[in-house]
Amino acid sequence: MNDLVEQIRETALSEGFAAMGIAPAVTSEGFHQLVDWIEAGYAGSMDYLERRLDAYRHPTGVLEGTKSIIVLAMNYDASNRGPAPSVEGSAYGKTARYTWSGVDYHDVIHPKLKRIVRLIREQVPEANARGIVDTAPLMEREVAVLAGLGWRGKNTLLLNKQLGSYFFLACVLVDIDLPIDQPHDSSHCGTCSACLDACPTDAFPSAGVLDASKCISYLTIENPGLPELSLRSGIDEWAFGCDVCQEVCPWNRRPSRQQNAANGLRGHREPADDSQGHDGWLELTSLFSMTEDQFRSQFRRTPYWRTKRRGMLRNAIIVLGNQKRRDAIELLFTTLNDPDPELRAIAVWAICQMQDSESLDRLRGYRQSENDPIVLAEFPG
Repeated sequence: MNDLVEQIRETALSEGFAAMGIAPAVTSEGFHQLVDWIEAGYAGSMDYLERRLDAYRHPTGVLEGTKSIIVLAMNYDASNRGPAPSVEGSAYGKTARYTWSGVDYHDVIHPKLKRIVRLIREQVPEANARGIVDTAPLMEREVAVLAGLGWRGKNTLLLNKQLGSYFFLACVLVDIDLPIDQPHDSSHCGTCSACLDACPTDAFPSAGVLDASKCISYLTIENPGLPELSLRSGIDEWAFGCDVCQEVCPWNRRPSRQQNAANGLRGHREPADDSQGHDGWLELTSLFSMTEDQFRSQFRRTPYWRTKRRGMLRNAIIVLGNQKRRDAIELLFTTLNDPDPELRAIAVWAICQMQDSESLDRLRGYRQSENDPIVLAEFPG
């Protein structure tokens, strides 16, 4: 099997993966932590985690008979974010680095995994294998630790001395025994608490524990509703995702991180499109005039598609409110006619952030015709 592993490794590197390790198929200690985490209420509205809990218990819940797991890491853009573009009539919000390529990483990584699966089946015809990228009930980070790819940081992300944390994890599960790698059994965070201290919404109850319901990435991507009032200012300018706990991590502050990123997802960058903004910034004002079909056409193959037009418009409104963009007030007032009460509600909140007396007077007029309690709750008393 050593020859097969070397062939897999060579193929993985040629496909752009930066690291590879092999772990045994076992129930990890992290599974029991997942159970406690869900019971503590830290999963937010991600009810599917509890529904799939039994499958998370052991990798055989993903592929029957799994004996070994090939874990792969692919870099994404770790370069510094430039200043927001200055374009008259436009407003911009920050986006997480993994979006900067302009493509959905699943669409990039899945074909690479299929080629690895094909290689395994060619060499071992009786083998069954399955490639996954964070959509199956597998505890990828725990498996990656067992495969020797790194350790869990205090921000719960996987850290690697050479790669930092700006990388995706992908796995190939196989029902054959492969030589396993030495697990990573130590942490290299020491007394550092930079990630915990920097979180704008205090989403870490303790080191290594994330309250997803307070995490900006969750609030702007997974959360279907409106963020609690106390969390909105912390979202600041983040229109999609958040990198704060990674940006402050010392393991991400080395020149090699940017060099490594050039060999990963960054090599799949889509041609520049003004409607998608510039590196690190998404143009927001165009979202207000987009139809559902236009949004689909523009964003179907990008990470933003997961949040859909409604979620992205909600995020844009929060960013405009935090930026106090008075030149966007008319866009916000237009949203007060949207049939979605939550969009109307967050638009009321954003207008109030402008602290503009004329706009507040105008807002009172809208209150007379509003009868939805979700919206009414956002009007000033």
